[in-house]
Amino acid sequence: MEVLPKVESVKEVAIDEAEEDRQDEVNEDLLKLEETLCNIQITPTPCSLPERAQEVDLSQYPTSYKENSPQEKLLLAIADNFCCQYMHLYPDRKPLLLCPLNECGVQKCVSTTLRPTLLSYPELYSWEGCASFVSEFLSLELLDPPIDPPRHLYSPTWLMQTQRGSCFDFSTLLCSLLLGAGYNAYCVSGYAVKEMCLLNQSLQECPLLVTHVKGKATEQKRQVKKYSVKPPRDLRSGFEQRQEERRQSDAQAILLKKQQEAERLQEERERLPPDPLLGLRVHCWVLILSGNREVPENFFIDPLTGKSLSTTNKCFLGIESIWNHQNYWVNMQDCRFGCAEMNFDLGDAVKWEYLLYGTTGQSLLLIPDMKKQQEAEDDEEEEVDDPKVFEMPPSWVNQINISQQDMETRCPGGMKVIQYRKAKLEKFAPYLLPDGLVTRLTTYSDLDCTQPSTVKEWYQHRHDHLEERELKKTSNVNIEHFRPGRSYALKSHRYITMAPETERQMDFYSHARADGLARRVEMPFEMTETFEDRPDFIYHRHVVFGKRVKVFGPSNTEAPDQGQRPLQKVVERFNRDRSKPAGEDVAERIFLVSEDRIQVTYHREDDRIIPAWRNFIKPRDSGDSQNPHSFTPQMASTFQVDPFEKPSKNLFLYEMLVHMMKEEERVALKVKESEKEVRAILGVREQEESSIELHISIYNTARNERARCHREALERTAKEERLRQEEKELDFLAPFLAQLGDPENLTRQAALQLRNDCLADLKQRLIDKANLIQARFERETQELQQKQQWYQKNQLTMTKEDEDEYLAYCSDAMFRIHILKLRLSRHKDKAPQKYMALDERLRRDPRLANHLW
Repeated sequence: MEVLPKVESVKEVAIDEAEEDRQDEVNEDLLKLEETLCNIQITPTPCSLPERAQEVDLSQYPTSYKENSPQEKLLLAIADNFCCQYMHLYPDRKPLLLCPLNECGVQKCVSTTLRPTLLSYPELYSWEGCASFVSEFLSLELLDPPIDPPRHLYSPTWLMQTQRGSCFDFSTLLCSLLLGAGYNAYCVSGYAVKEMCLLNQSLQECPLLVTHVKGKATEQKRQVKKYSVKPPRDLRSGFEQRQEERRQSDAQAILLKKQQEAERLQEERERLPPDPLLGLRVHCWVLILSGNREVPENFFIDPLTGKSLSTTNKCFLGIESIWNHQNYWVNMQDCRFGCAEMNFDLGDAVKWEYLLYGTTGQSLLLIPDMKKQQEAEDDEEEEVDDPKVFEMPPSWVNQINISQQDMETRCPGGMKVIQYRKAKLEKFAPYLLPDGLVTRLTTYSDLDCTQPSTVKEWYQHRHDHLEERELKKTSNVNIEHFRPGRSYALKSHRYITMAPETERQMDFYSHARADGLARRVEMPFEMTETFEDRPDFIYHRHVVFGKRVKVFGPSNTEAPDQGQRPLQKVVERFNRDRSKPAGEDVAERIFLVSEDRIQVTYHREDDRIIPAWRNFIKPRDSGDSQNPHSFTPQMASTFQVDPFEKPSKNLFLYEMLVHMMKEEERVALKVKESEKEVRAILGVREQEESSIELHISIYNTARNERARCHREALERTAKEERLRQEEKELDFLAPFLAQLGDPENLTRQAALQLRNDCLADLKQRLIDKANLIQARFERETQELQQKQQWYQKNQLTMTKEDEDEYLAYCSDAMFRIHILKLRLSRHKDKAPQKYMALDERLRRDPRLANHLW
């Protein structure tokens, strides 16, 4: 094989005729150079393995990790020659990162460390998914020192095991995934600002808080019609308007000046101290060139954050070299102004010096048609002279495998915390936390992040379909969002407390409900419901409640399930029903329950400016509504838009009043059902939060098996604990044996002492119970006597209600005294029997039977 390395590397000026002469000399010495390179034996520089190498058994690695193939040895010789010439021509520039050591301490070219891999996960088929996975999966290890490239560059398979590495390791894994997905990706070795190198995002806005402002729609010019009504003449004073505009402009100028001053103070406070190593900090990132995968323009990807950045971003201060799996290029352009004016045409030999000559060194920015034409020309040239070129050896890295568990867990240890400006983002792996929390975003009102203002949480796999929860610390408002499929078709819930009849807002999936309810807003004394696509055309219902009437039970205690909130007013609004005339289609009806009135308003005719309406006064006695003779013309008032229309007859008005009264009863039942539904939803939510369950897909066999084993272990433990507790409760000798130290074998003296202690304890408890009943009996008797004395003293001045209250108290007191007397008598009769039963049980106990008989 013939080798065509680039011996001369002076590209500061255009290639001239002298360059062609030197190329001819190189071709003449080609065979001699190949023989010399083949005889060179590359010996790795002796060095100590990194600390991380002790964590993995290197003997399990394949030969390609620990040895170099002949092609790789030849590549190392070419790279060594290339570096020597580079250092000779550019002694002021830092050494290139070209052949670092791998995890086994063997020199490997950075291009062969890349392993293009396409995995079966759809998420990893886009650059966003690949960048997000790498940034979350790996932990950063800072370069030491930060101004020099690392001595070791680990393989992607090593990174998948250890989950940590430097920025160069991040870029290697990300570039391998992007190349496998079809992107024209390159690793970039260069310089960046301190914040990017140290992964310091404390001065950046959290991506979840950045709102994309939509472009304002261009306002169309208003067409001026020839025949149109002239606007009314403006009779305001022009002088006063100018003075008002001047005052407003002065006020706005003062306000703007204050805002600018506050922003300036804020910027001064947030400004970081100058970095003494500015422009010297080494960093590695990924470059994606346009062309493949319909990428419209070149852009950078920071592998530490997974964000895409423009090639003109000020965070990137310079580039030393770039590489992919086919070649290696050194930057020859001026980087005094960063990367803003850099050209990424890698085929331009003046601006990019390549390591290997060949097809990979040609222009990579040609459009497809030009590429085909260039390939055709190259084919014609090859027919004339087809020199053999040295191509990059295949990657020495094994195929990259990402397990399903790694895709789910992502972050090392299952969690990751990122600090942003006035925000903290926490990420958790699915199923890591028992409540299904996967992301938590906490925003703060100060730069020191000591005063939280809002907490947003995202959940997955919740059995209650909870997806998002937001808590506003200042107002203590909770907002919960649910995915479709939960009970009552609840979509979101905004509340302050879970207690019923308080301020809250519930949104529903209206298409999943039979009643078409879309929203319910509840206040302490109001409730508003909004409907969609109802067959009866109702879209709004507003209810006003009165104060709750307290109902007390027989023992002067408030009954918990009684005392419904009384209705005072119900307003219902309806959409237009085109099948009815507007004068007969109800637009709004108001039930003034507290005033016994009903107001009905109809839709407005297209050629009218006011609608028709009717007001009714309900009869005081509900039985009168069934009697037509009880209806009087004063109970109904009507307004007709058309003055020539005949007025409605009394029978029609009476029938309409009866219908409206029935509708009022129906609406009252609907309101009660709504209140009952709210209480049911709150009860279900409290139960779900007290016992959170996570849903596991039936296709996740491994997790289902672990869940089954865990569930069986819990059930087994609970059963054992229950049996142990039952045995402990049934063993009446357990507390007395504990006093003796729980001896395994009892002596006769200990058995007698145990029997006496047990009987003495029962006797004392029987005496204490008799004394307690006796004390209650005496207290009730004394209170009754005091009440009788009070009655004898105030008998002449007592009212009828006081006497009835006294008689009721005496009746209850005599009943309680009688019950206590019966309990005391029964206790005295059964106490000896309990004593003898315990003695018999002690004699039959197997632990005491041998000593008591």
